[in-house]
Amino acid sequence: MANKKVAFIGLGVMGFPMAGHLAAKGHDVTVYNRTGSRVDEWTKAHKGTSAGTPAAAASGAEIVFTCVGNDDDVRAVTLGEKGALAGMAGGAILVDHTTASAGLARELAAGAEAKGLGFLDAPVSGGQAGAENGILTIMVGGEKDMFDRAEETMASYGRAVTLMGGAGSGQLTKMVNQICIAGLVQGLSEGLNFAMRAGLDARQVIDVISKGAAQSWQMENRGYTMIEGKFDFGFAVNWMRKDLGICLEEAHDNKARLPVTALIDQFYAQVQQRGGERFDTSSLIHLLMEK
Repeated sequence: MANKKVAFIGLGVMGFPMAGHLAAKGHDVTVYNRTGSRVDEWTKAHKGTSAGTPAAAASGAEIVFTCVGNDDDVRAVTLGEKGALAGMAGGAILVDHTTASAGLARELAAGAEAKGLGFLDAPVSGGQAGAENGILTIMVGGEKDMFDRAEETMASYGRAVTLMGGAGSGQLTKMVNQICIAGLVQGLSEGLNFAMRAGLDARQVIDVISKGAAQSWQMENRGYTMIEGKFDFGFAVNWMRKDLGICLEEAHDNKARLPVTALIDQFYAQVQQRGGERFDTSSLIHLLMEK
């Protein structure tokens, strides 16, 4: 892999290890984060430098990666005098790993093109563990020539990096991912709650049915903790509701029917109301376990 000068903006639970993998692969990494303590923590743990603004971090970088919270956060770190686009030189590529709207991806693609820059929307799946272990699935939208230039660098933390189509296609694919996960988690919650109320050994049930057609990542990685009522880890309900909101808005525009997704979104709202904003998404079973 040819080492590159890169910037990474956003050192949250995903961005922190992703930027670390870039440094470990020998890339020249400059980081920026709104909370300075995370920058200090990262530079102590990894070889790299920091900058005081997104624009300063992006200055001279061949590829600038962003991984923040939502559409507004992406705009905050990419647009304006201190935003990443202002600091990027012609020919550089902005890669947004945030799970955001397809509309924002198209907006940024147009803005980047006007400045002679490339843009890829590249949301990820695999959670914190996937980021830490460098085995994320990365769904990418954008022009193929830009993808070809950035693919190998993204492979520093992704085991599957796939171009899905033009700008916005990565975000649309991530929406499909979240729609499917929501349905899987609700089905798993109902099945395990049923097993326990029927007097079955729920752990044994998982051991058996995970070897058949019901097998899923959610079952193998969340089934046992769901039985134990443990939810203080993983992908937070707050973030899942943000993602499902994006899915439902897009479905409204493209006329796709998402009746189950809309219902499960409301189940997650109930988890939030019970104080589970930071619970893992598997906490849907919590609504069923009460007598």
